Amino acid sequence: MAENADDFTDAWMRRVEVKLDQIIDDGKEFRTRLGRLETSMADLHMQLAEHSVRMDKMSARLERIERRLDLNEADAVS
Repeated sequence: MAENADDFTDAWMRRVEVKLDQIIDDGKEFRTRLGRLETSMADLHMQLAEHSVRMDKMSARLERIERRLDLNEADAVS
């Protein structure tokens, strides 16, 4: 009877170890994927900042062109 209990305990412990190893592997995969997502998000933020700077420069150029051509809002409404 004691041997059956020991065999059962050993088998149960092996199953627990296998499942624990799977959980650890899944955790590593999730950390890797999260790291990739964080990197992608950082890249997107950089691209948005670059586009914002470019749009600000284009806006300033457009305002300068409008001033040089003597265009203003009143002319556009009429």
